[in-house]
Amino acid sequence: MAAPKRQDTRKFFENLSGEGKSIAVLTSGGDAQGMNAAVRAAVRMGIYVGAKVYFIHEGYQGMVDGGDNIEEATWESVSSMLQVGGTVIGSARCKEFRTHEGRLKAARNLVQRGITNLCVIGGDGSLTGANLFREEWSGLLDELLQQGLIDEEGARSNSELHIVGMVGSIDNDFCGTDMTIGTDSALHRIIEVVDAIMTTAQSHQRTFVLEVMGRHCGYLALVSALACGADWVFIPEMPPEDGWEDNMCQKLSENRADKKRLNIIIVAEGAIDSHNKPITPDYIKDLVVRCLGFDTRVTILGHVQRGGTPSAFDRILASRMGVEAVLALLEASATTPACVVSLVGNQAVRLPLMECVQMTQEVQKAMDEKKFEEAVRLRGRSFENNLSTYRLLSNRKADSELPHSSFNVAVLNVGAPAAGMNGAVRAAVRVGITEGHKMFAVSDGFEGFYKGQIKEIKWGDVGGWTGQGGSLLGTKRTLPGKHLDKIAEQMRIHNINALLVIGGFEAYMGLLELSAAREKYDELCVPMVMVPATVSNNIPGSDLSIGSDTALNAITDTCDRIKQSASGTKRRVFIIETMGGYCGYLATVGGLAAGADAVYIYEEPFDIRDLQANVQHLTEKMKTSIQRGLVLRNENSNENFTTDFIYQLYSEEGQGVFDCRKNILGHMQQGGAPSPFDRNFGTKIAAKAVQWITRTLKDSFKGGRVFANSDDTACLLGMRRRALVFQPVSQLRDETDFVHRIPKEQWWLKLRPLMKILAKYKTSYDVSDSGQLEHVTRVRPKDSKTSSAI
Repeated sequence: MAAPKRQDTRKFFENLSGEGKSIAVLTSGGDAQGMNAAVRAAVRMGIYVGAKVYFIHEGYQGMVDGGDNIEEATWESVSSMLQVGGTVIGSARCKEFRTHEGRLKAARNLVQRGITNLCVIGGDGSLTGANLFREEWSGLLDELLQQGLIDEEGARSNSELHIVGMVGSIDNDFCGTDMTIGTDSALHRIIEVVDAIMTTAQSHQRTFVLEVMGRHCGYLALVSALACGADWVFIPEMPPEDGWEDNMCQKLSENRADKKRLNIIIVAEGAIDSHNKPITPDYIKDLVVRCLGFDTRVTILGHVQRGGTPSAFDRILASRMGVEAVLALLEASATTPACVVSLVGNQAVRLPLMECVQMTQEVQKAMDEKKFEEAVRLRGRSFENNLSTYRLLSNRKADSELPHSSFNVAVLNVGAPAAGMNGAVRAAVRVGITEGHKMFAVSDGFEGFYKGQIKEIKWGDVGGWTGQGGSLLGTKRTLPGKHLDKIAEQMRIHNINALLVIGGFEAYMGLLELSAAREKYDELCVPMVMVPATVSNNIPGSDLSIGSDTALNAITDTCDRIKQSASGTKRRVFIIETMGGYCGYLATVGGLAAGADAVYIYEEPFDIRDLQANVQHLTEKMKTSIQRGLVLRNENSNENFTTDFIYQLYSEEGQGVFDCRKNILGHMQQGGAPSPFDRNFGTKIAAKAVQWITRTLKDSFKGGRVFANSDDTACLLGMRRRALVFQPVSQLRDETDFVHRIPKEQWWLKLRPLMKILAKYKTSYDVSDSGQLEHVTRVRPKDSKTSSAI
């Protein structure tokens, strides 16, 4: 890809050298899946920039004890840890570090090795401890000097301690970041259990009460309730009002009367009622049995949620944060406050550590004072949005209580199936009904539309849809262009006043065709909105699409298994072909999550010299202790350098050094149960789209009919950097490469250098986006009509 013209304004990290610096990495507090990916990224980035990097084993305890607990890390020593859960370097709660004497010992151990840069991966307690250590640092050095434990030179050359934190906590209870390392993987464990429980509960018409972790934060309970369509959820931030017992039992019995064969109730371990009394799973079970006589079981998930292999999301998040943490340490000066690397929307940002800790403590204070709305607001926009979406979807009213809008809204899926589509349809249907609309489902995309396969869809029809893969409505790639007259006729017959299209590139093209045909057909002058859903993640106007996270997990799971199969056979290179059309998102981000040595994509042209350089690189790698390689190739990366060609070239060139195997992943990337991220993203984005439809219908209802033909009434709802934004599809036309069905600019290309660095290639890395220390925002303006946080 051609480099942007404004080269002179960009900042490259080659100018940041780690020569003469020592960085230590430690994990502290409770373990979380993805910590190893963060350790790996920090170690490799540190070594890459020329710094000495140390492991501190067993957290702060190892820092206090010193000796073998502080060990120099090598490139090879972090190999094979990307896919391992927990933390390989160990973690421990350390009482001694909380004492002045303990911190004095720790300071001496660091000065002896010249370590003045600390990368701490842990929860708020671990990070607060690190900040205190930094504040006391010069005093500790003075004491050590007075006691003769270090010399003048040691005190002078180690006079400043720099600290960067990364939050590893499955509870997602740290303010300032949308996601903490480990949260997504914990949701995977919960959803796996819920999916398994649902089948047995349905067989016996049972009610299951599930307790999930979250002593002070209800994030896991809330998101898993959203992701599985639970009947009821209990979280510390939203204590139920008095009389909740009767309300819950009434709702459960109504659901049973609606032919729903199972009930799921999710309880956070810190759930309380409005009088601060704990709500326990056993209390709920006894209540349901006593009042309704339902067969009820309790499942406490416990430490299962901390275990297992990290999800693709956590590996990518942790890898990005690990690299960003090293950059922050290299750029730190005496006046820079200790910072924490966070994720906001889709961007890595740096925030002052103590601002985040203070805000996290304020949440607890607000909850202690029973200011629950305030606590939710302080938790941040991500938590707030999840809660409002949950309230919206769980608030089933009787028909007599619904507002009556007299509008008919049609929902359809277009393109290839993508996991999460069904969750999006469910959310759209239920929010639409809550807003008073009549909802219509169109089968088989635009093809079903012009054939009249349109029928009303009710609240109960979409029960249990969130966990289903594929598309239950049916989906086709047919474009509407040739059938506009028939589609307009069906819109008239069914009096359709608005359209919600959930799908991939064909959905985008279809919406462009429909909006262009408004001049000819009055029936098409209605609000239309598209929600991107495709594994390829190739839709202009959105950084992410529903379905791509599930596909990434399928790719990383397969790569893990393939790498494992190679552990018994040394010196083997695997060449794996991924889907994505001309879009290299799955290959690139999958490569980052799986620890690939090379990734070939269409957006970054490559030639035979590049292929030979990669073979040479792998030949060198085989001389080390890591005797296996992984190469990913996007299906349309090059028409001549096919997967077979690359396989044969590597086999020929690698003779006597390594042998090759190839694997084409194919349609398994589209299948399977949707990941928690895709369920949640699909649910939230579809709910937002229907709310936009409601507003736009009201605005365009004049003279007894709906008439909407302006550009801003045919939109795509996409995630852009930090917010969900409604964008007119006509404006996105200029951002699209229609020949290759990809956006002209793609944010994830910035992750490619990061992937290459972690695979030991010299490369150029643009860090213009990073390096700005931001502040935690407290008071936010009200969401505008076009944009809101995710």
